[in-house]
Amino acid sequence: MELSLLFGGMAGWGFLVIVLSLDQVFGDPNYPLHPIRLIGKLLSFYETKLRFREADGFWGGVVLFFLLAFSTLIPILIINNLLEKIHPWLAQLWQLYIAYSMFALKDLSLHAQRVCEATEQGNLEAARHYSSMMVGRDTEKMDAHACNRAAIESVSENLTDGVISPLFYLLLFGVPGMVIFKIVSTMDSMVGYKTPKYIKFGSFGARFDDVLNWIPARLTWLLIVLVSLFHPNYSARKAWDIGLSQHALVPGPNSGWSETGAAGALSVQLVGPIWRNGNLDVNLWLGHPDDPQQLNANDVTRMNQLAAWVSFAFICLAFILT
Repeated sequence: MELSLLFGGMAGWGFLVIVLSLDQVFGDPNYPLHPIRLIGKLLSFYETKLRFREADGFWGGVVLFFLLAFSTLIPILIINNLLEKIHPWLAQLWQLYIAYSMFALKDLSLHAQRVCEATEQGNLEAARHYSSMMVGRDTEKMDAHACNRAAIESVSENLTDGVISPLFYLLLFGVPGMVIFKIVSTMDSMVGYKTPKYIKFGSFGARFDDVLNWIPARLTWLLIVLVSLFHPNYSARKAWDIGLSQHALVPGPNSGWSETGAAGALSVQLVGPIWRNGNLDVNLWLGHPDDPQQLNANDVTRMNQLAAWVSFAFICLAFILT
């Protein structure tokens, strides 16, 4: 399993198996000292200090990244070295804890499952509430089908940056690579907006996030196709065709691959009319035009299962490579 090599190069496939297993057993606990929460608090602190010094342009965003990287990685490495002097296995457990904290497949699936359980029970108010926790759109007028579509879209999109990308960088560069990716991902989610306040300050994080997700996004789509080849509940042909032909319809260079791939694999249509702040922001359908737009709870469950199978396929790929 070569856990001791984790800070010297690639992580072994066995390490990835343990991280995935911990996530499936324990999920992503919500507590104040969660590493991702601490990164978010650090980001807010540094942003305030940088803006006070009027370093709120593009280069301020670059400085923000390096501040976050150094102040996150250095304590992790110091603790790792201290624990290693006591016993190597303590250091390896520390590395497992950090990697497990950066990965949240079960938490993503649980959010989607809450939506589909609410729609299945006819509790539209709860479905809208849980949908609002997953997507940034007006949910007050969404029907049950729109709530189910939103859950599927969220899982499919986050399958790249929330699951495959962290595993990808953990495999290639060990825990430091995974931590750097999550720092950039947090920057993108907190300051990577195209608003007057963040258009310059957040542009570095947003662009860097696009770069880091470029390969994993396309890998996620290929894994969706691969899983669909062997699973009777999914369509590999549609996952391939829809992904190739429609990925560019989704804004950004990466999110369209997994979302259109999922629409094809599930043989459904996703997105539809999306309202933000009372205005029709998007009116687009992804998927084959003959496939259904009215999605039910079972479709959400199939998406959760697809996400789990894709994660397993990545582990198999890691085994082959390492």
